Amino acid sequence: MKTMYAYLIVGSGLYGSIFAREATGKGYKCLVVDKREHVGGNVYTERVEGINVHKYGAHIFHTNNKRVWDYVNRFAVFNRFTNSPVASYKGELYSLPFNMYTFNKMWGVVTPEEAERKIEEQRREIVGEPRNLEEQAISLVGRDIYEKLIKGYTEKQWGRECRDLPSFIIKRLPVRLTFDNNYFNALYQGIPVGGYTKMIERILEGIEVKLGVDYLENKEKWDRMARKVVYTGPIDAYFGYSLGTLEYRSVRFETETLDIPNYQGNAAVNYTDRDTPWTRIIEHKWFEFGKDEDGNDIPKTVISREYSSEWKPGDEPYYPVNDERNSGLYKKYKALADREENVIFGGRLGEYKYYDMDAVIASVLEKCDETL
Repeated sequence: MKTMYAYLIVGSGLYGSIFAREATGKGYKCLVVDKREHVGGNVYTERVEGINVHKYGAHIFHTNNKRVWDYVNRFAVFNRFTNSPVASYKGELYSLPFNMYTFNKMWGVVTPEEAERKIEEQRREIVGEPRNLEEQAISLVGRDIYEKLIKGYTEKQWGRECRDLPSFIIKRLPVRLTFDNNYFNALYQGIPVGGYTKMIERILEGIEVKLGVDYLENKEKWDRMARKVVYTGPIDAYFGYSLGTLEYRSVRFETETLDIPNYQGNAAVNYTDRDTPWTRIIEHKWFEFGKDEDGNDIPKTVISREYSSEWKPGDEPYYPVNDERNSGLYKKYKALADREENVIFGGRLGEYKYYDMDAVIASVLEKCDETL
């Protein structure tokens, strides 16, 4: 069979789409295939009642990398959205990240000096090296913040007690002695106007895309169609799980449309008590300030309750579990991948890395610099 394409790209998320765009720009003919019935991977947004719903969880673009920022702005106009989540603890609302609003609500302190003194006083509870996540968190921010804003949320995320989790899971906590509500410290931040799907469609403009294609089910057929493959699926699946299964953290969503204009007044509210079963609620319209594309107020709203769930093979993989077992297993798969001469493994699943969006883009642009 005649080779029809220079590159077969498996997956139409950020990595696959951008590689296809760059290769096409250099004159290489590309075919993009995706298992799902839509492009965009996990950044996919779906239009519901004029609202761009983040189907696979909230994606807020933020970066310090000027090259990455300039690149995405070629394909979308970004709004001024700033990530300012709120924590809800048994009916009490706190600012996240932990800042002067948080400390004032927690202790009634007014000045940064008072807040710093209170945190320092509570941190002294832990003497010596923290033995687990609970002790690590208290050593960083004290018991009050730990009990109300970290403990329940973290235990829901991981499905186990903080005392039974290793300390290295939390290396630092966002403590700010200012009134700045911006969760990220990035120079550039925002959401693409019209949603991420619109941006991905512009990146893929003029490039052949086939949806609903399970590459691994008919790998040999697809491989014959191109000189090289860019694979962005799970690396262990590519090798038929021959060395064992890599683990992921997973999340599930319950999404509903409500016949009211405003459910919670913020894009993200984290529920930090253990009794509330969900970890957070996303109200999607606030990513674009409650307006449709023409600037009109949207009369309805769409919310997604987010639950952490134990991952099992077959579930949607979200976050790699970078513990000793999984990191060791990935190294073995990476050794196999390095021997695949005509295959590039990329992205969060192909490289088994917890990538933010900007890091995925930086990675693929670097790979394009090397190979195209």
